[in-house]
Amino acid sequence: MSKSIAVFGLGRFGRSLATELYNSGADVMVVDKNEFLIDEISDKVSYAVIADLTNEESIKEIGIENMDVVVVTMGSDLTASIMSVMVAKEVGVPYVIAKAADERMGNILSKMGADKVIYPEEEMGIRTAQTIVSDDFLEYFNIDNNLCLLEMRTRPEWVGKNLIELDLRNKYHINVVAVKFHSKMRSSIDPNRPLEADSKLVVILDKSDLAKFRNE
Repeated sequence: MSKSIAVFGLGRFGRSLATELYNSGADVMVVDKNEFLIDEISDKVSYAVIADLTNEESIKEIGIENMDVVVVTMGSDLTASIMSVMVAKEVGVPYVIAKAADERMGNILSKMGADKVIYPEEEMGIRTAQTIVSDDFLEYFNIDNNLCLLEMRTRPEWVGKNLIELDLRNKYHINVVAVKFHSKMRSSIDPNRPLEADSKLVVILDKSDLAKFRNE
């Protein structure tokens, strides 16, 4: 059974999130006061609703009480974000995610009831920084406060060796969760297969080990 998700706000982040969720099989409702944006996305989601998200009654009339998740994406509009979070929790939405422009806004939204606060610009800055400082790293993702996930190139000295020989877990405290050979990602890993020059690894490691691993 697919999840029912409401996305409040159709800025760039909200539009991208809504269409990706819909394409992934979710039942997606989008809400914004801008009629043009609603018309533009209406055939790319399940439902598209025009509403003033600064108005409590307008939000209640949408009918979000049966939604599994509400994502509030108006990071630059504190009033609309506060009202949306408060009403969503009041009508019983079990999980509310709110986008915040900064830590102060995030703290306010948490106090208003948001179950999770995200900082997309900050996350993108961290990801970009990590890929800039290391030639090996292709993508960087936070998993939680302690762990991160990396997609990385095979280091030249690893080419021709298999994962058993490299013993990456003991040497660098990293866990290889997938390997890409010839543009095909494989989660079922043959530890005896030698890595190739164009192989990519997806690994999980503790953030405290990241600097050491990057510099070795």
